[in-house]
Amino acid sequence: MPAGRRDVAARPRHRLSGVPYGRRDLRNDDPGDALAPRTCTASSGTGSSGLASDRRRSGPPGPGPGPHQRPGRDCYHPRVPTQLLTSREAARRFLVRRHLLAPPRSLPARPASVKTVVERLGSLQFDPLEIAGRNHDLVLLARIAGYRREWTDALLYEERWLYEAYNKGLSLLPTAELPYYRVGWDVNRVRHGAATFVEHADLVAELLDRIRRDGPLSSTDVEPRAAIEWYWRPTNQVRAILEALAEAGVLGLARREGNRRVYDLAERLFAAGLLAERRTEEEQRRHKLLSRYRAHGLLGASGGQAEIWLGTATTAKDRYRRRDELIEAGTLVPVEVEGIRGPRYVLGAEVAILEEAARAVEAGEPAGDGVAFLAPLDPLVWDRDLLRSLFDFDYVWEVYVPAAKRRWGYYVLPILFGDRLVGRIEPRIERATGALRILGLWWQDGFDPLAAARFVDSFADAIAAHQAFGGSDRVLWPRTVRHRPFVAAVRAALGSRVRA
Repeated sequence: MPAGRRDVAARPRHRLSGVPYGRRDLRNDDPGDALAPRTCTASSGTGSSGLASDRRRSGPPGPGPGPHQRPGRDCYHPRVPTQLLTSREAARRFLVRRHLLAPPRSLPARPASVKTVVERLGSLQFDPLEIAGRNHDLVLLARIAGYRREWTDALLYEERWLYEAYNKGLSLLPTAELPYYRVGWDVNRVRHGAATFVEHADLVAELLDRIRRDGPLSSTDVEPRAAIEWYWRPTNQVRAILEALAEAGVLGLARREGNRRVYDLAERLFAAGLLAERRTEEEQRRHKLLSRYRAHGLLGASGGQAEIWLGTATTAKDRYRRRDELIEAGTLVPVEVEGIRGPRYVLGAEVAILEEAARAVEAGEPAGDGVAFLAPLDPLVWDRDLLRSLFDFDYVWEVYVPAAKRRWGYYVLPILFGDRLVGRIEPRIERATGALRILGLWWQDGFDPLAAARFVDSFADAIAAHQAFGGSDRVLWPRTVRHRPFVAAVRAALGSRVRA
C-alpha cells in the first residue's frame, strides 16, 4: 500500500449504502486520504465506469476513459462508491434543515449565532449593494432571530474572527481557515508583481510607507492620481493600487466605512503564526472546492453555474479529481435524488441530517410553516438548475439585467415557505423615510397565499423581522389590485406589532 494511503475497506461504511465515510472536522483536509490520479492510454470501449447501467455499483471503474476525457489521452479515473438514494421530498427537507431554515430565524438573538451559521456554511458571499440589506446580512437575517449587522461587523473588524477574501466571489471567511484560502493572495502577488507593482512602483512604495507610518488608509485619504484601466473601467490609480495590494495579501481590510474600504498592513491584522502557516496549493484548491459543497449542501458536478467553481481548479479534470479525492476520504458522499439528473454530493458529516429528513418525510411529518426571504446569493439558491428541477422554481437575479428586460425586478428575493419556494418579493429599506417598501410580490403558479395554512401569519413574521433589521417603522405595500386581499390579511396579522 503506498505511503499515506489507508485501506478504504477498513474504514466504517454507511449502514444504508456501504459508502465509507468519516465524521471529522471539515477543516482537517487530510492529504493522506487523497486518491492518487492514474493514467490511461487507450479505451477498451466499455464506457467510463459501467455506472450507467449500475449506478450504485461499488468499487473501481472499468478501464475506459471518463466522460470528460478522450480515448487515447492521459485521463483520470475516479472511484465511484455506492450512492445513497433519496426522494425529492427528502432532499428538499434536508436542504432547509441543514441550512438552518427549518424554521427560519430559529437561532437565538446573539452574536454567537453568526458563528454558528458560518461554521455550518463555511463562507458567506459579500456584495456591497444595500437595497434590502447586504447579501450576507440577508443570509443571516433568514436564520437568526433579531439579527443585527453590528454583530458581523464586530467579528470582521474588531475580533477578526472573520475576514474578507475571494472564494466564490468576495466572501466572508473564518480567519482560522486563512492558510487554506491564501492561494488567491499568492497568485495575485505573482500576477501584480510582474506588471502592476512594477509599472506603479513609486506609488506602491508611497502608499506602503504612509500606512506603516500613519496607520490605516483609504483611497480618499490620498490625493487622486490619473485614472488607469482597471478591470471593468478606468479607476483612480490610488484606489487601484490599494486594491491590488489587498488582492496580493500585502494589505487587509481594517474596516469599511459604508462601502469605503480602509486598509492596513496584513501583518497588523492577522496573527504572525497564522500568516506563517503554509499549505500546499493542492491542499488549498481542494479546501476551496470543499467550501462550495459545505456552503450549498447538495451540489452536483456542474452546479448549474460556472462561477460556483472559480478558484477551485484550473481545469475541469482537476476539479473532478479533487472531488473524487474528497469522496474517497469520506468527506463527500454521493447521493442520487429520484427524478434529478446526475449524482449530488453531501458532506459525510451530514449524512445523518439526510437520514433524519428522509425519516421525517416517510413518517408524514409536516415540513413546517415558517417563511424566509432568501438573499440573492444565499448558498441555498446557488444552483439554479437544482432550483428548477427540485423546487420547480426558476430564479434569475436581475440586478444586472437592463430594466426593460427584467421579468421580475431589480432586487428580488425568493420566498421560502417550509421546504417550498412559493414566490418572490422585492423589498427596499428606505432609511430616509423610515419605511420598508414592498415594490412587488409574485406567487408561483398554483400557490394561493390566502389558502395556505399559516402562510399569512408566517409572512407577517418575516416582514416584522425585516422591519426590525432595517429600523423601519412602517410598511409601504404595492397598490396592485390583485394584492389587496393578501395585504389586508398581512396588515391584520401584524396588528399592534408594527404600524403597517
